[in-house]
Amino acid sequence: MTFAKEGLTIPDLAPANSQTAADWVNRGLKLIQQNQHKEAIAAFETATQLDPKLAPAHYNLGLALREIGQLQPAADAFYRAIVAEPKFALAYANLGAVLLEGNNPQQAQEFLQNAIKLEPNLGLAHYNLGLVKEQQQDWQGAIAAYNTALKYSPNLPEITYHLGVVYLQQNQIEQAIAAFREAIKLKPNYAEAHYNLGAILFGQGNFQSALEAFRQSALANRNYANAYYAAGLVYMHLGQYQNAQTVLQSAKTLYASQGNSQWAKITAELLQQANSQTVERKLH
Repeated sequence: MTFAKEGLTIPDLAPANSQTAADWVNRGLKLIQQNQHKEAIAAFETATQLDPKLAPAHYNLGLALREIGQLQPAADAFYRAIVAEPKFALAYANLGAVLLEGNNPQQAQEFLQNAIKLEPNLGLAHYNLGLVKEQQQDWQGAIAAYNTALKYSPNLPEITYHLGVVYLQQNQIEQAIAAFREAIKLKPNYAEAHYNLGAILFGQGNFQSALEAFRQSALANRNYANAYYAAGLVYMHLGQYQNAQTVLQSAKTLYASQGNSQWAKITAELLQQANSQTVERKLH
């Protein structure tokens, strides 16, 4: 799951005794920009110790922890930001997102609705509420939330991508295609959007366009095993068995290296079919 987030800088905080903590927050933000997450987390923690009531310190700590996959500590940090500043809508929204990622959709929904109540035009909160509805298979609720999110955050590709996913679940193929294309327009290297577009085109028998979509997906993410596997399926349908062998071997290797033994086995079986067809053609 992907959700937008934004670090908060601190301009001039009025109380003089907060200034040192503010300096540590801004130092942490600079470290984040330099991709030094461990050092940034230490800086934000120092800020929270110096001024436990400084909400942006807790908030930015939460963002940094979430970035490295520390979901529970991130949730704790966002919650402390809310305690420090009860009307901090972004903290509610990001806490909701982390709770959803931690598989707590009901709790997530409560915090996201609080965020929307505090700041109705916060696209991030509507988007994450859409993710909750999508997980609950409330397709109409998800579509409504995503469309509202688009009003306030029209340039966030994840929104249109997930709209496409929901449309696909409802078998609204043309709407799904349009949504995935819009996501790709906003983010040309969106591997999952290319892949889902390719899957639709493959299902429609549009093999060349599907193949190009899977190629773009693999270019966007060289480790995206599904893209290679899907390209292999297309090549099999086109009777291009040697090409199928090449991409299926890549898919098999990736699945195995990623610990996905089930799909590594499925790919190996398809690869064996491609090998057999190649040998048969040579014999003829």
